[in-house]
Amino acid sequence: MSIQDNPFQTPVARLQDHGELVIGDFQGGGRLLPLSHGYRWLQRGWQLFRTAPGTWIGIAVACLAVLLILGSIPFLNVAVNLLAPVFIGGLSIGCRAIEDGEGIRFSHLFAGFSRRPGTLLMVGLLYLLGLLLMAIIIGVVAALTGAVAVGTADGAGGEAALWTFLLSLGVMILVFTPLAMAVWLAPPLVVLHDFSASQAIWTSLRVALRNLPPFMVYGVLVLLLAVCASLPLLLGWLLLLPVIYASLYAAYRDIFFSE
Repeated sequence: MSIQDNPFQTPVARLQDHGELVIGDFQGGGRLLPLSHGYRWLQRGWQLFRTAPGTWIGIAVACLAVLLILGSIPFLNVAVNLLAPVFIGGLSIGCRAIEDGEGIRFSHLFAGFSRRPGTLLMVGLLYLLGLLLMAIIIGVVAALTGAVAVGTADGAGGEAALWTFLLSLGVMILVFTPLAMAVWLAPPLVVLHDFSASQAIWTSLRVALRNLPPFMVYGVLVLLLAVCASLPLLLGWLLLLPVIYASLYAAYRDIFFSE
């Protein structure tokens, strides 16, 4: 009698179950990574894209269509931020399927709607609240900077106001970047590890701040690639968007799992 037919054999969990990722050693606190890993996430994203370019491009077309349609409708444009974690969660399941040897399918784009959609939408809602708070802070800083500029008529005062504004803007960027990256890393924690929305956001934010140097490298590279992708009538986004989505999964795998 073979091992597979042995009724007394200990049951083995299926690797395809999405409730818990069993590939590698999950480290809930995250790993501290060097600067160069910001580039490696994009490199790994490109490798995942190359496994099924046609499917990924179809996913990118669907995403761009949803963003353009919702973004053009008043009061519904906020739904873009609400739905983004749902789509990213579904694509995280798709990237997981690639690692399992199954390959990604177009339906993975909507897999988040059947795998803890309420929690993913809550992640999007908390992200919206974070954006609102950031807008309030930026408004206060802009108002204070404007008051300083109006109160000083000489050239030295104007130069001081300019430097104050640039410094404030730099601080806002440094604060917003880890916030955005933390929310982007939250969906795989929700769909693959059953984290709650607050757990996923807090864990991702803490990990993002801890790995701020590679995140900054990643953000600068994405910004440069976004400029290049926008030049040929935005056609470059058909390649860049799926690479970005896949690179977010690569960052999650690199940070939360030992090599």
